[in-house]
Amino acid sequence: MARFLLRRALSAVLTLFAVSVLTFLMFFALPRDPVSGMCPKNCDPERLERVRQELGLRDPLVTQYAGYLKGIVTGRDLGGAQGGRCDAPCLGWSYVNNEAVTDTLARVLPVTLSIVIPAAILWLLLGVGLGLVSALRRGTWLDRAAIGFSLAGASFQLYFVGAVLLLVFVYTLRWLPVPAYTPLSTDPWRWASGLVLAWVSLAFLFSAIYARLFRAQLLETLSEDFVRTARAKGLPRSRVYGRHALRAAITPVVTVAGLDVGAALGGTVITETTFGIQGLGRTAVEAVRDGDLPTIMATVLVAAVFVVLANLLVDLLYAVIDPRVRFG
Repeated sequence: MARFLLRRALSAVLTLFAVSVLTFLMFFALPRDPVSGMCPKNCDPERLERVRQELGLRDPLVTQYAGYLKGIVTGRDLGGAQGGRCDAPCLGWSYVNNEAVTDTLARVLPVTLSIVIPAAILWLLLGVGLGLVSALRRGTWLDRAAIGFSLAGASFQLYFVGAVLLLVFVYTLRWLPVPAYTPLSTDPWRWASGLVLAWVSLAFLFSAIYARLFRAQLLETLSEDFVRTARAKGLPRSRVYGRHALRAAITPVVTVAGLDVGAALGGTVITETTFGIQGLGRTAVEAVRDGDLPTIMATVLVAAVFVVLANLLVDLLYAVIDPRVRFG
């Protein structure tokens, strides 16, 4: 177990290192002036030159990257032209927002986490539940209803579902306030009521995919030899399904869930745009539009961290869910 964790942690670190190198080279090794991209509007030629000197853009790329990496680990002195001292993890200074990039992330990351984590819980419970009912009641009206729900969810787009929910529950019935983010520690009710439509929209679309996936996987598992053997031994139906079939069938669902949750935590652009909420996704899009290179680099790294951590968690869950998986 310890050796497996060490290998996976080392692999995660190497992956994030490769992402950081490629992201840095993408913006600083291309034949263009990165400073003019970072400070396109409010920098005169004198300030641009000061920023070039403080960033060490006259130094070799290896030295520049070492300074960038040092800022992430121990912090960095960006100089007077960029806001002074930047504590670790320092990801640079945003001229568009006129603040350290870490301050921007600290403001928008809780928003994205508040959208994705509750929505992921909903879509997993709903998707696995529908898939289970559909597989165990194959050919009945429950199966057909679950399949119809899955087809509907797979056919709609989030911006359409979100717009319908806004029209019905916010502007017509007035049961919910206009979506907005309130910190959970400040007011749990306003936090939930301001984000519930985003949760429902994501859960409706994603659960449709998970319902079809789990239904197909469970039907295949129920036809396996070990399930037929368990039935032949006279084990109770609940034990055959719960202890054997479900644990084996849910492994692919965990794999897909890890990828989906990791990617969603990297930024739910359409969801945030549909409901007018400023999270990591909208911040990344606005950074691309404004040429805010430090913020773009930071959002790429944060998204990579979420994907790597989600995959590490999936690997750990395999051995818990499926007894056939062993740590090597």
